Amino acid sequence: MEALLAIEVLNLHKSFGENLAVQGVSFEVGQGEIFSLLGPNGAGKTTTISMLSCLLRPDQGDARIMGHSIRSDGTGVKSALGVVPQDIALYEDLTARENLSFWGKMYGLRGAALKKRVDEVLDVIGLRERANERVGKYSGGMKRRVNIGVALLHKPKVIYMDEPTVGIDPQSRRNILDSVVALKEQGMTVLYTTHYMEEAQELSNQVGIMDHGKMIACGTHEELVKLVGGQTRIDLTLSVDPLKVLEAWQGIEGVEHASVEDGQICLLVADSNLVLPRLFEAATRQSARITSVDIREPNLEAVFLHLTGRALRD
Repeated sequence: MEALLAIEVLNLHKSFGENLAVQGVSFEVGQGEIFSLLGPNGAGKTTTISMLSCLLRPDQGDARIMGHSIRSDGTGVKSALGVVPQDIALYEDLTARENLSFWGKMYGLRGAALKKRVDEVLDVIGLRERANERVGKYSGGMKRRVNIGVALLHKPKVIYMDEPTVGIDPQSRRNILDSVVALKEQGMTVLYTTHYMEEAQELSNQVGIMDHGKMIACGTHEELVKLVGGQTRIDLTLSVDPLKVLEAWQGIEGVEHASVEDGQICLLVADSNLVLPRLFEAATRQSARITSVDIREPNLEAVFLHLTGRALRD
């Protein structure tokens, strides 16, 4: 029996003048799953989220959220949906409790039901003990946790989180990631955008990799890593300008990709045990010394590099 779909995205397009922000994006998310949209800044993730939130109307295509069309049933979409935007949408002069109460009233909650739900959400985001402090005194990570709380007040079936861990401290980041997993365990569907490869790997049932407005690959972590085959990534630093040895290394048997990134040479190789001695020999011939070697097994960053020819952080 196939899982029921919470999100079904069908060939979405969106342009801003001559800028093709989203080009033919399609994917599906089963109920109770975490789906991550992974890609660099400018890949089209936020534009996609905005269309799925009914904030932007697509030029072409459609999507259904819990069966409601973003083109013809925006009210139904919004009733099923909670959205955590990139930007903090809180009143800093109010406490966390007051912020949640305010937004709860916007969702139609009142009286004892509102108070109970605010308390429940404060427990979920781990801020019950600091609920009566002004949000303006909170750290960036705590503000983001309240932002998530706002999206949970009306008990949505689907929640979108758009880059929720950008620019926050490690403890708050860990809290948010744990909260995402907890929401899944409660049966909620989560659409999560990030440019942090390790977050997508840790959280997701499926990952969609976006670049320049297109979905370039989609699947489970295991399915995506298979796209790289048996390739291993090796990052090396040298005692000389890396461009001095780049061409020599590109011609070595077993090296399938070579590029310079952040002053290092990044290689994708078929067999690191065979290739490494050849790299040292070639460097010596160029009067260069290898000063560090970092060998990484295939991961989502290697997939992005394989598909685009550049690192995810570029």
